[in-house]
Amino acid sequence: MDLVNYGFQNSNLFRFMPLFDEILYTGRDEEKVRRYKALREGQSCVILSLNFIREEEKIIWEAVEDFLKRATAQAVSRVHGSYLFDLLTIDIHQELKTFKYTELSELIVNNAIRLDAGQTRMIKYSSAYALLRKKVDFEWGKIAFESAVSVFKDKPEYLDLLIKYLLKGFEFAYEPVILLLNDLSREPVFDRQNSLQQSRLKKVIEDLIPNSMEFVPEVYIQDRNGARELLSGTTLK
Repeated sequence: MDLVNYGFQNSNLFRFMPLFDEILYTGRDEEKVRRYKALREGQSCVILSLNFIREEEKIIWEAVEDFLKRATAQAVSRVHGSYLFDLLTIDIHQELKTFKYTELSELIVNNAIRLDAGQTRMIKYSSAYALLRKKVDFEWGKIAFESAVSVFKDKPEYLDLLIKYLLKGFEFAYEPVILLLNDLSREPVFDRQNSLQQSRLKKVIEDLIPNSMEFVPEVYIQDRNGARELLSGTTLK
């Protein structure tokens, strides 16, 4: 399913990014990295996205995550079959004040009853975007919740280590690769005034260039202050 048709580019994950003609979700890995296949100006590309938050703000995410788990748990008794609720992104600080899990639960039920085994629907509630997929059909209900936020445990100076880890395996890319780091922290990790951080980021980006056979991965970091493309230094608005 093309997520562009469901307003996914209006989410906090893509709001600063250039427009895409098509965005297809292709899955996740154990580190909560989401993978997408996208089309931009006739050229296909791979998008790796990661929502993350500072470790000292972890408790805020846990509160919002609890709301989401309550919503799926409340919906279970009213659905039939096994489902996967795969959260793609959410604005943590916004939802901490406005989230009503009973409303999301009702939305999940209304969509679940329309799904046949193997089908998927986009669920949008406030700033939350998720995919609800029905895996198999049986008499009782089960909804597995897949989280979408990783906790950044290193010091801000070592933000480059996260980039290195996520781009492992894409040093020799034969198609465009976009790494989209979505910082949900109240106090962003990226800091232009942090000289050590900036020098380390500059080096990791420069090191990508001679190792890339055809395409240099595009690395974007976005937070409450906007988005930046690290290779060019461009600020996106």
